[in-house]
Amino acid sequence: MKNFRIGHGYDVHALREGLPLVLGGVKIEHTKGCVAHSDGDVAVHALCDALLGAVALGDIGLHFPDTASEYAGIDSLLLLRRVMELLAEKGYRLGNADVTILMQRPKLRPYIEEMRRTLAQVMGVEPDAVSVKATTEEHLGFTGREEGVAAHAVVLVVPV
Repeated sequence: MKNFRIGHGYDVHALREGLPLVLGGVKIEHTKGCVAHSDGDVAVHALCDALLGAVALGDIGLHFPDTASEYAGIDSLLLLRRVMELLAEKGYRLGNADVTILMQRPKLRPYIEEMRRTLAQVMGVEPDAVSVKATTEEHLGFTGREEGVAAHAVVLVVPV
């Protein structure tokens, strides 16, 4: 008998002026964006790592290496779709997800509901199964100095 499983993911990217910023699958208005091989969506990357970890399939770098040209600039939601397929192949589906984004600015509150809807749609669940929160680190550390953005994700996966 399969059991419920929990996974945790974490991702971080540096920020640089003039790059696009995408978080939770949503384009965010800001002067800085993520330095990354893909679109740099730390929220989705942390979510992918949490899902993969929950079913012991490694991490996002194992499945989508940043040395592979086919992933250059890729929309991270496409990676999340593939991770959901891997989850289903192992006989699991998402129970719920909780994502926390750490960023000094901009304020992310206006984007949270769209992130929840976007992520839920890709993962095949209702939006009430997806929590997205944002916090600052009160000007402390690399996120507080606006040098980067980070995200944590925790998921519960359940047998199909």
